[in-house]
Amino acid sequence: VPTEDHPLDYIDFEGRIPEGEYGAGTVIVWDIGTYENTTRADGKEVRIAEALERGHATFILSGEKLRGGYALTRTGRGKDERWILVKMKDDFAKAGEDVLEGKPNSTLTGRSLAEVEEEEGRAA
Repeated sequence: VPTEDHPLDYIDFEGRIPEGEYGAGTVIVWDIGTYENTTRADGKEVRIAEALERGHATFILSGEKLRGGYALTRTGRGKDERWILVKMKDDFAKAGEDVLEGKPNSTLTGRSLAEVEEEEGRAA
């Protein structure tokens, strides 16, 4: 589901966003890394912003958890806009692996969502 861009100040934020605030809930930094745009049309690179506007982008992720090629495709528009993220077949693809289940904790602190929520509750 599309969201607004977040300021880079939040790149290492973990904690609880209060109810009624945008993005309310418990937040961790699940993964961190870089990406390389690989979107092409007619043999030429398509800038990532243009690719997203067109509704399809391909890229390579070099994260701590997510690595390799991915495709992002829009389904629907307006209030029905949704995006599907698909892992491409490459050396990093592992059939049957559920990375969310296998590596659920924060890349920065190793904490789970429950641990962050508990710590935030104690601090209040």
